[in-house]
Amino acid sequence: MPEPLPPFPAPSDALGGPADLALMPTGEVSQLRADAARNRTRLLEVAACLAAERGIANVTMEDIASGAGVGKGTVFRRFGDRTGLLAELLSHHEEQLQAGFFSGPPPLGPGAPPEERLRSFGSAVIRHEYAYRDLYLAAHVEPGRRRATPPYQFRLAHVCMLLREARADCDIELVAHTMLGYLETVLVDHLLTRRGMSLERVEAGWCDLVDRYTGRCPG
Repeated sequence: MPEPLPPFPAPSDALGGPADLALMPTGEVSQLRADAARNRTRLLEVAACLAAERGIANVTMEDIASGAGVGKGTVFRRFGDRTGLLAELLSHHEEQLQAGFFSGPPPLGPGAPPEERLRSFGSAVIRHEYAYRDLYLAAHVEPGRRRATPPYQFRLAHVCMLLREARADCDIELVAHTMLGYLETVLVDHLLTRRGMSLERVEAGWCDLVDRYTGRCPG
């Protein structure tokens, strides 16, 4: 079962906007009235709990409304549709992950050598998306569209920056795309669930990739 979701931010700090993308860009939502803000937070909390208990595929808008003690129309007014609700949940998770890259403790955040930060980056993404795999898999879209989203572009820029800092002798952008391909939600889920690999083995594979591209491993 995925680990419990962290507390949701206040509505003025939340990420918003319905879309059908696995990863959502950060941004601001319009200020909500106090009662509407409380309803929104409550709906997200109920949706998160139900998703953790049953898997997101088995959660309906009616279930969320019932759990929150509101009418179904309230859920649709807040999020537009099920996809919009899913986007809100994923946006919150992605914002937390990005915060770790920007300002978290090393080696994920600033202050560690770039090679160590790259290793930590991959492990963080693998474990983060595995913890919320039902949500990410439910919202997964065609890779070409996904790679055009701001969150993917953020991850790409982050990996490119670390490869440059590590003075990797390669085509930085192409290698960054290749490395991010290893972290694709569907691939990691396949390795863990269909191939029976452990998280530690998948993480070790990422670290091997980092070492090869940063020149620490010959060949």
